[in-house]
Amino acid sequence: MTDLGQVLVGIVVGYLIGTFPSADLVTRLATRGDVAGAVDLRAAGSGNPGGLNAARVLGKKWGLLVIVLDVLKGALAGFLGLLLGDAGAYAAGTAVIAGHCWPVWTGFRGGKGVASAGGSFFAVFPPLVPINGVFTATVVVVTRNSRVAMRAAVVFWIAAAAVWWAADLPMWWGPQPGPGLMLYAALGGGMVLVRFLVADRDNPMRGQ
Repeated sequence: MTDLGQVLVGIVVGYLIGTFPSADLVTRLATRGDVAGAVDLRAAGSGNPGGLNAARVLGKKWGLLVIVLDVLKGALAGFLGLLLGDAGAYAAGTAVIAGHCWPVWTGFRGGKGVASAGGSFFAVFPPLVPINGVFTATVVVVTRNSRVAMRAAVVFWIAAAAVWWAADLPMWWGPQPGPGLMLYAALGGGMVLVRFLVADRDNPMRGQ
């Protein structure tokens, strides 16, 4: 398959996987489908259909389940893209974030894409998983602010992609570092930052 073919298939596959409604399904599971006890994460808490808001509204175990599912979405899309080739991996890894942030099935009202982006690292940028994990945890400890840590992690991701591409560093089982790596980081990270900015604009007094 040509690089263009990989990109097109990767975008479709990644986006569709990204639209999988993890938070909505977990919410139904948490409320056992009780209509009277129905919860809409887009209207409760921070208004974000993501793991941290689910933890606040539904409880920590349910929030953790949402995060795990979102990470799996990113990883699945990345690995399926990798089966197509390097271009497919970068395309699918980027598209899964777009699908999570702007799912067509819910009127393009999705989450911030942090967990899905992190999941895509496992296939698309494997060395970043432990490095960015330690970096993010350190920022959380120092600042005691997860929102700041998430933003810093995105900037670190983009900077790391530039270094890996420029120095042609090992990618373990991932695709070869190249322009695709930089596009994946810039577009994927940009989408996450946009979602944070929109959330802050719409809900300036709400938490994560």
